[in-house]
Amino acid sequence: MKIGINMLLWTGHVTQEHVAVLKALKAAGYDGVEVPVFDVSDPAHYRWLSGVLDDLGLERTVVAIIPDAGHSPISPDAANRQAAVDHLRRVIDCSAALGGTVLAGPWFQPLGVFTGEKPSEVELEHCAEVHRTIAPLARQAGLTGALEPLNRFEAHLLNTCEQAIAYAARVDQPGFGILYDTFHANIEERDPVAALRALHASGALTHVHISENDRGTPGRGHAKIRETISALKGLGYGGWLTIEAFSRGVPELAAATRVWRDFFASPEEVYIEGLSYIRESWGQA
Repeated sequence: MKIGINMLLWTGHVTQEHVAVLKALKAAGYDGVEVPVFDVSDPAHYRWLSGVLDDLGLERTVVAIIPDAGHSPISPDAANRQAAVDHLRRVIDCSAALGGTVLAGPWFQPLGVFTGEKPSEVELEHCAEVHRTIAPLARQAGLTGALEPLNRFEAHLLNTCEQAIAYAARVDQPGFGILYDTFHANIEERDPVAALRALHASGALTHVHISENDRGTPGRGHAKIRETISALKGLGYGGWLTIEAFSRGVPELAAATRVWRDFFASPEEVYIEGLSYIRESWGQA
């Protein structure tokens, strides 16, 4: 088991000004960080960042999104679906330059764009066609796919583990898996831990986000984080437990995820208490 933290707590684009944060995370005891790859214009930037992280001894996973409806894998417009493929190719190029090992996130539709209906068979198959195209490219780049189901207020295509298990089977590509997030599961699953066990049993679980019910400091809310960690240890999970907490520091993301207020006193509270809580929960499991 490795413990990471998503850099979206601070920024949507990690630059030189965040090196001090990276050093603090290493000093705190993190194994790695999850880097947003939202700006895909310059792989060289991620090569630079890879060197910084190598020097610090921090491993890295990646989080990516679909930027807008014009790049949507579920669009009825073939040009938009091709734009989704092109965007995800660039994400993979940047992630490879970074030395990422896991490609996490909801890269199946843009955040907050809805049809007003449940996901259709056409949408699911359009999306799967995009993912079948890019999955081999991700695999060749050394990336394990970890597609993230979101709650119904952020997306409509994939909300539950049951849906995600079926979707992974539909795509049917080696290395293409599903991310389990304690925040989204707290909203969508009647029994979050049972849903996690089913996801693990399906063979599709590839990554885990530790996120409190209010997106704040792990352990200060009511999401079943301790129970999740206990179940994962019992199942023999050996992947990442990556803290995901959001602030208002990334305005576009804050708007998309409905983060209207502060959920913690400081980022230090999140990464210090969160790390301690995960270690304690794992140790007591």
